[in-house]
Amino acid sequence: MSNYVERKPDEPAYGRFSQRIRAVVIDWIIMMMLLVTAVFVGISTNSDRIGRVLGFAVLGIWLLYEPLLVSVAGSTIGHYRTNLRVVDNRTHGNISFIKAVVRVIIKGVLGIYSFITMATTSRHQALHDLLTRSTVQIRDLSKASPHHYVHARMELLNPAMPSAWRRMLVIIVYLAAVFVVALLVVYGIAWARLLSDACLTRHQCSLSENFVQWGFGLCWIGISILCIIQGWRGRLFGCRIEVERTQGSR
Repeated sequence: MSNYVERKPDEPAYGRFSQRIRAVVIDWIIMMMLLVTAVFVGISTNSDRIGRVLGFAVLGIWLLYEPLLVSVAGSTIGHYRTNLRVVDNRTHGNISFIKAVVRVIIKGVLGIYSFITMATTSRHQALHDLLTRSTVQIRDLSKASPHHYVHARMELLNPAMPSAWRRMLVIIVYLAAVFVVALLVVYGIAWARLLSDACLTRHQCSLSENFVQWGFGLCWIGISILCIIQGWRGRLFGCRIEVERTQGSR
């Protein structure tokens, strides 16, 4: 008998990363248009008083835009245009204004990095969702295409999944191994003279040397993120799901 948790027929559909980024971009464009309009009006009137009023108005709208709309309507304009809404895990309705403010602050501080946890959580929650106990779901499933949403990752609810502590320990071991390999690669790059002494010691690098550094850094970050994601999903040696390990031995 399978140990996996069966999917419920009425289970919510969660917005994909691509849809959520589209919503962010739409909201950003709206804010930029508002700012440009305010600057244009301020310059056209040539009035310090009107300029100050417009400045405070734009600042207020910028600060309250997402918290107010999400808490009252469940979505910003960007969310609405991409068929998404923010849902409170406890009430299954709109989140409170305070939660909405906290979400915006966390998302503003962490930026794109806040979305990394979408790859490791069962309900595809970004860090600002997790910390405010909310999810981002499809508003109207009849208007959504299959590539707009995903359902919960049932493997993370599998009773055969190793404990969180074990998975975290294995992930740390892998990250340490990646770090050691990265150091060896750095020494190899220095030994092969792919980077000049001026670049290594005084950070005076040519364009090609910058490309080498950027490429190495992106590979390091990418492999580290992959280890975190695969480890949390129980797909790394040392913390694999027991069912998968049993099936693999047959």
